[in-house]
Amino acid sequence: MAVTGAVLVLFLVGHMVGNLKAFLGADSFNEYASFLRTMGEPLLTYRVALTLVEVVLGVCIVLHMWSAISLARRAGKARPVKYAARRKSQANGYAVHTMRYGGVVILLFVIYHLLDLTFGTVNPAGWDGTPYERLVAGFAPERWWVTLFYVVAVIMVGLHLRHGLWSAFQTLGLASGRSYRPLKLTAAAISAVLVLGFLTVPVAVMIGVIK
Repeated sequence: MAVTGAVLVLFLVGHMVGNLKAFLGADSFNEYASFLRTMGEPLLTYRVALTLVEVVLGVCIVLHMWSAISLARRAGKARPVKYAARRKSQANGYAVHTMRYGGVVILLFVIYHLLDLTFGTVNPAGWDGTPYERLVAGFAPERWWVTLFYVVAVIMVGLHLRHGLWSAFQTLGLASGRSYRPLKLTAAAISAVLVLGFLTVPVAVMIGVIK
């Protein structure tokens, strides 16, 4: 779970940096999108490298979900009888709802996101539109509900990431003593940066800064 999570985090960082190129204009953003499809040329043909990346990401998502289910089942078998007293812990309430139901929201969002901005199936600009045109059309003011869905999903990603990073620190035995608070702040800071980085572009399109 930690390995697949790390791969997905690295992807999120790269994806966020690429998205921010929208602030540099249509040419810069379209060049970035073109680079993703021509990576590895001339050694590799058009889109081969990107397809390999997509396959790896898909496998990581499936393995990440499988790991989560397996760990939940293992935990249930290890403690089949509930505690007599209720305890406030990160393993209950907020964390459980964020990781379980947030994961479902994120999965649905990824599917819609691909249909909208990658394949253009549900995007007003369609498949023939350039990546920049699909971006602007996808988050246009009249499609405020798409932006709202995006905001909710990205916040879920941030909460998911924050809990995941903190759990990883604990699992590795790093979160103890003096490192406890700094690492907890680090997990929150990384998540906040990614959330803000991803949200700036759709919000900028919706308010007309990017057009």
